[in-house]
Amino acid sequence: MSLSVPLPSAPMVKPSVARLKPHLPLLTVVLFALTFLTLFHTQRVTFFSSSSIFKLNSCTRKSASSKTREEPWSDPLMDDRFEFDPEECSIVNGKWVFNQSIKPLYTDRSCPYLDRQVSCVKNGREDSDYRHWEWQPDDCRLPRFNAEIALKKLRGKRLMFVGDSLQRGQWQSFVCMVQWLIPEDKKSLKRGRFHSVFSAKEYKATIEFYWAPFLVHSNSDNPIIGDPKQRILRVDSVANHSKHWTNVDILVFNTYVWWMSGVKIKSLWGSFENGEEGYEELDTPIAYKIGLKTWANWVDSNVNPNKTRVFFTTMSPTHTRSIDWGRANGSKCFNETKPIRERKFWGSGSDKGMMSVVAKVVGRMKIPVAFINITHLSDYRIDAHTSVYTETGGRLLTAEQKADPLHHADCIHWCLPGVPDTWNQILFAHL
Repeated sequence: MSLSVPLPSAPMVKPSVARLKPHLPLLTVVLFALTFLTLFHTQRVTFFSSSSIFKLNSCTRKSASSKTREEPWSDPLMDDRFEFDPEECSIVNGKWVFNQSIKPLYTDRSCPYLDRQVSCVKNGREDSDYRHWEWQPDDCRLPRFNAEIALKKLRGKRLMFVGDSLQRGQWQSFVCMVQWLIPEDKKSLKRGRFHSVFSAKEYKATIEFYWAPFLVHSNSDNPIIGDPKQRILRVDSVANHSKHWTNVDILVFNTYVWWMSGVKIKSLWGSFENGEEGYEELDTPIAYKIGLKTWANWVDSNVNPNKTRVFFTTMSPTHTRSIDWGRANGSKCFNETKPIRERKFWGSGSDKGMMSVVAKVVGRMKIPVAFINITHLSDYRIDAHTSVYTETGGRLLTAEQKADPLHHADCIHWCLPGVPDTWNQILFAHL
């Protein structure tokens, strides 16, 4: 876009006013500056109002010579986030690059807060390459995660992850990425059935997880109903959960995989106290849209954007059909040790229609919601799931179950450390 300002056609100048000519360049400079400032402001305010999950705009790659020179007053904790502009740079387009020198900030042995479900090394996984891939966007640099800066950003604040077990994995990842920096006597974790809280006492900060797999109220929130056909959703209410979301400074929501249990979902209007009769079976995308609208209405009515920031983690892909990546005789994600290299890959475990529902609902909201767009980059990582190195029903898989990955490999959840660390790297870039 050109910022030049056309000059007015010059009138015939009489000798008596010829001395006014030296002032014309000054007027031109002023007009140019005002035009530039107007356009600059217009471009800078678009990020949080943008709702497209599929937006693939990328930023111009910054050369090494463009880095800010260190000044005497600069903060010694300054990190490389100044090179990342979320308004201009999309992290969607990129590739996974193997880097053996990468050392995770934690392991499943060094972090005491990981569930056994995601502790793959403890559970017998021997290969480790899946921990040494880093996501590199095509045209910009994703900042490194800096635990000290993250904690300082959270000083005096509450960060809460809300959603299902995949969101719980992201929460545990974030806790493990910062907890190593905190002395033992200045940190604690209190677990609850719905609500778990990690406290960083020195920073007067909490990193929390709240269990709400559908976001809306359901009869399967607790205890969990294993048979999806028996689950009933109250799609018009989040009241049972939302009372725990108030007075939180940073909310990170997610809901997807629990909805993908069938082509229809039993949906109820009204209270479960009046019984579970009267529900109707809705197509899953329709029920999903109604549920998300209910959540969006709560956010719009209850969140003060001057005090609370809202994020939404896009769908975490599943890899249960090895034929998607060309292994007709494969056993889901079992024994996969490298990411998919095909740049345009899109597996059947990522539903674009469901993503469109999220984009449309968020696009109509009054409160700005920023996406942590992890779907496409995670879709390449067939190698990073817990597979047979996990537990089911509270028990580790037996040798017999491990020998039958087609029926027992978990290709939904992710090993930690692993892919969810990259999700938090993206979140950190936006804090």
